[in-house]
Amino acid sequence: MPRGGPDGGDGGRGGSVILTASNELNDLSRYKRRSRWQAEPGADGAGGRKTGRNGADVTLEVPVGTIALDGDGALIADLDRPDARVVVARGGVGGRGNVHFKSSSRRAPDYAEPGLKGEDRELTLDLKLIADVGLVGPPNAGKSSLLRALTAARPKVGDYPFTTLDPELGVADAEGGRIVIADIPGLIEGAANGAGLGLRFLRHVERTRALVFVLDGSLPEPWRDLETVRQELALFSPDLVERPYVVAVNKVDLEPARKLRAKTRKADVYFVSALTGKGLPELMEAMVRVVANAPAPSLPDAAKLVKLPVRSGSEMVVEKKPSGFVVHGERVERLLDRFNLDSDGGLARFQSELDRLGVNEALEAEGVKPGDTVRIAGVEFEYQP
Repeated sequence: MPRGGPDGGDGGRGGSVILTASNELNDLSRYKRRSRWQAEPGADGAGGRKTGRNGADVTLEVPVGTIALDGDGALIADLDRPDARVVVARGGVGGRGNVHFKSSSRRAPDYAEPGLKGEDRELTLDLKLIADVGLVGPPNAGKSSLLRALTAARPKVGDYPFTTLDPELGVADAEGGRIVIADIPGLIEGAANGAGLGLRFLRHVERTRALVFVLDGSLPEPWRDLETVRQELALFSPDLVERPYVVAVNKVDLEPARKLRAKTRKADVYFVSALTGKGLPELMEAMVRVVANAPAPSLPDAAKLVKLPVRSGSEMVVEKKPSGFVVHGERVERLLDRFNLDSDGGLARFQSELDRLGVNEALEAEGVKPGDTVRIAGVEFEYQP
């Protein structure tokens, strides 16, 4: 401003990307369709010392039970509670207008400070369901049909093995309370060693308080299927086979299952029909009872709010090459984003920061001479002490 001094406003901060856990979702399919998400950038500052608008955050909902892993497989957050949230990529910092750089000796600074870029992070999202009861059993035993009969869930049902490809959740209301039921895809012999869909879904069983072993009562040897499933659970985790359970023999509307019921004297075995509803009230009472007496499964600490550690600057390294000198280091490289090198004032401040970080001293220790080429983050400079 003529005779008014500098009046450049600050830039707004960039938006962040946030994960939050919701009971409204039960799978991660939306992140298969779209894998990159970006928050809104901050707006530029303006004359008259006007600060730019902050960029809006992007909040991504994931099912309760989702864990977020970084590119190295390290755990960032375990979103195991409704409304748990974590900032997985922080927005950048807005730059400062030239009004911040006036002084008694520089009344009209010719430079402003650019903002810093936001974080770009690669994540793996992994869903481990959290439910009161897990329905487990061999393929085609009728688990999905049982879930439909007990709850308002509507899983796909078909007459062939592995109808269920993704775990399904349903909520059942009973006199003893409300319970969440998970239909875990069918286990086959060898599942704990990776056969079929075993390893992918055995992990979901870890987060259930009790189990219902669902058997096909129309088969000649349903008890053999029960033993197979229990063996697979034990191979995967000895703790699982110790979890409280009941047994539901499905398809009692068929003659083979009725004959099996007539000669069975096993405790905690309930003969039911997902098709006609026979035996379901008794099974529901048993499920509520076993859940009430079951210990809570061991889970990581709650992640209601997780803050990622601020990345510290890496050590500076000066490398001598035939073409010149290369300076590596996060703090040094970020200076290029922080200063406008096209202005004399910005270049002077950049050189001052290099001195403060010990870059010139490190270059001299490596034998740099006036006129040598120095590269920082791909930008070349001519060394002039």
